[in-house]
Amino acid sequence: MNRAGEPALTFRLAEDGPDLSRLVAMRDAAARWQIAHGIAQWRPGELTEAHFRERIRRGEVWLALRLPSGRLVGAWELWWKDPVDWGPQPPCAGYVHRLMTDRAAARPGTGRVLLEVAERRIAAAGRLLARLSCAAGNARLCRYYAEAGYHEVGRRPHSCPSGYPVALFEKPVDRGGW
Repeated sequence: MNRAGEPALTFRLAEDGPDLSRLVAMRDAAARWQIAHGIAQWRPGELTEAHFRERIRRGEVWLALRLPSGRLVGAWELWWKDPVDWGPQPPCAGYVHRLMTDRAAARPGTGRVLLEVAERRIAAAGRLLARLSCAAGNARLCRYYAEAGYHEVGRRPHSCPSGYPVALFEKPVDRGGW
């Protein structure tokens, strides 16, 4: 995982307690960055500790920490179904949600590393596809996912509770070695 010259990262499931406030703070900082860059997708205060507590209870929230300091540099949620955006689906995919990095602490490319780790977790679970969705009007993020090997496979007029149109992306995961 460690790329030449970069500090190593470690990954773990988030825990109820101190991780909650750190997740909310990171999500709100990402939302403020989006707003500052003209991206209408996330809003500060939109997700509370209660949201992350429920996702943690389901074992779906992952943290990326820089070694040796243990500083939180990124997080994501990994779901095994997403009926809101994807509708009923056979159990062939893992769904990446709320991929976020601490822009002050994460090195360039950290988001891509987080995606790769999520993809490996999906493959290890025996699933064939990594799926995700984002605001269809967020051209920058749509391009980012395309450059990471994801293909847009559809759009939905809106995603509840966000209300904005979403683009649906998927990527086959490499199950070799699992």
